[in-house]
Amino acid sequence: MKLALVRQRYTPFGGAERFLERALAALGRDDLEVTVIASDWPGAAETAYRRILVRPFSLGRTWRDAAFARAACHVVASGGFDLVQSHERLPCCDIFRAGDGVHREWLIQRARRRSGAATLLDQASPFHRRILAAERTLFASPRLKAVICNSHMVRDEIVRHYGVAEARLTVIRNAVDGGVFHPGLRDRYRADVRQQLNLSDDHPLFLFVGSGFERKGVDLLLDLWPEVDATLLVVGRDRDLTGYRRRARGLRGRVRFIGPQEDVCPWYGAADAFVLPTLYDPLPNAALEALACGLPVLTSRKCGAAELIRPGVNGDVADALDRAAWLALLKTWRDLARCRAAASHATQAVHHLTPESMQIELRDLYARLLSPS
Repeated sequence: MKLALVRQRYTPFGGAERFLERALAALGRDDLEVTVIASDWPGAAETAYRRILVRPFSLGRTWRDAAFARAACHVVASGGFDLVQSHERLPCCDIFRAGDGVHREWLIQRARRRSGAATLLDQASPFHRRILAAERTLFASPRLKAVICNSHMVRDEIVRHYGVAEARLTVIRNAVDGGVFHPGLRDRYRADVRQQLNLSDDHPLFLFVGSGFERKGVDLLLDLWPEVDATLLVVGRDRDLTGYRRRARGLRGRVRFIGPQEDVCPWYGAADAFVLPTLYDPLPNAALEALACGLPVLTSRKCGAAELIRPGVNGDVADALDRAAWLALLKTWRDLARCRAAASHATQAVHHLTPESMQIELRDLYARLLSPS
């Protein structure tokens, strides 16, 4: 069987890349020939499959994405593949994984926080118009057999915005490796990391992990933090990281930006709660990892991880723009006894999201699609 997997760019430790690895393991067929179609993919990842790198000339992100889509579909048309799974919005795929959610919904949520002029610019943007067109074409494609959604939120958005039949939508949540992310990280790292941070064991420490700070709510946290008697640790990448650090200077070290970290486990082990007031997030791996580590998760209603939260038990949920609600949640969850009581409930919420269970779900989906009709 010849399978093509399409992903434009490789991101180290990225969710899509981990998903691809588990998809390959799920297929597990001796006669399987896998090809990854990409514009950038490291040679070190080549052992289990072959790569076809397509790098059409382009200028700017709009042209780049459109050029890649045309080139990738050209490879698909000439490759004789039995099944094509894409992580990009391509009309030539049999399976689409909606790992980035629904762009139309993202723009609706984004408009809630932007001025009217900025929203009009988004509507006129060639980049957003191209993605919306690609999204419409993808979901209307007669070739599309299945869409893998990583949350019920995303599934419902696809139905609402594009009228895709629910029979073609399968919810397969991201997996969490319990051998890496677990409550034992607290005993392993808490004392040492807090000593490095010059924080006592009884000082509340909130953790944020994510890249793209504006979308994920770091601005809100900075605005609220003068009223919160706790420390916030921000892990992740942003184009304006220097600017965010400058804004935090007046908070006397109570908000610390440490940049992207290859290993986030020590920070999960040192924290008391995880906070992510994101404007829109299909299902962030960081929230799942935090739950697996026994951290209560505070997140927004437009985050797929909210489906796993029992308010007041293993975290809480609020609208991303409700400043008063977020301030109340932060003050509530700075109670360390409350955080400790939530730990087992947090871990329980994701105990079933194992790599093995994800592989079984994928195997069932592939078997259904490949079986003779």
